[in-house]
Amino acid sequence: MDIVNLAEAAPFITKDGSEIRELLAHRNSCILNQSLAEARLPVGASTTPHRHPRTEEIYYITAGSGRMQIDGEVRDVVPGDAVAIPPGAAHQITNTGRDTLRLLCCCAPAYEHDDTVLLEAMPPVD
Repeated sequence: MDIVNLAEAAPFITKDGSEIRELLAHRNSCILNQSLAEARLPVGASTTPHRHPRTEEIYYITAGSGRMQIDGEVRDVVPGDAVAIPPGAAHQITNTGRDTLRLLCCCAPAYEHDDTVLLEAMPPVD
């Protein structure tokens, strides 16, 4: 049985600049086809615009507030919101609140730096 507590998960910086704590993935458990991590974004910070050619993601907001942009669409997000990010979609999240933005990231297949393509800018908003 694989159980990882968030307090024991070592943080690292992803290619898009966010700090994550990987909870479960092929690197530390029996999970083979996805990963689950918590990301934290300081007040006023944004991830670097990016896309994942192979990976679909779900962001689940647990604390703070932010602005999510996916392929030219922008929406505000708050705790309890789940965001679907299809493979290949350009995306970026910005902390617009007064506290650290915290979210769970589920990736299938599992997050890998080499499946992250950094972009110079996001597509224009519709």
